[in-house]
Amino acid sequence: MMPFIPLSPWIAFSLRATQIGFAAQIVIALRLLRLAAGGTRAYNEMARMSIEKNTAFAEAQVAAAAAAMAGRSNPAIANQALTPIKKRVYANKRRLSRR
Repeated sequence: MMPFIPLSPWIAFSLRATQIGFAAQIVIALRLLRLAAGGTRAYNEMARMSIEKNTAFAEAQVAAAAAAMAGRSNPAIANQALTPIKKRVYANKRRLSRR
């Protein structure tokens, strides 16, 4: 996946978070375009955004708590918490970039 061996698990985590962050910026831009168009689709997108953000936050908290209770290291806990957010970001990117 990465062409080098990370010096620290935190470096690997920060690179992964940066990847997700770039995809999230694309999703934000696509959502703003949808909102700017107005109409029913814009209203539905606003409703979806608020619901998805709360759900993703809750899923990330549960994943982090489960990893912590399993005795994993801090970077592993952080990676586990990023997984639900990553899943939603990429799903939204696919959904919004269609058409």
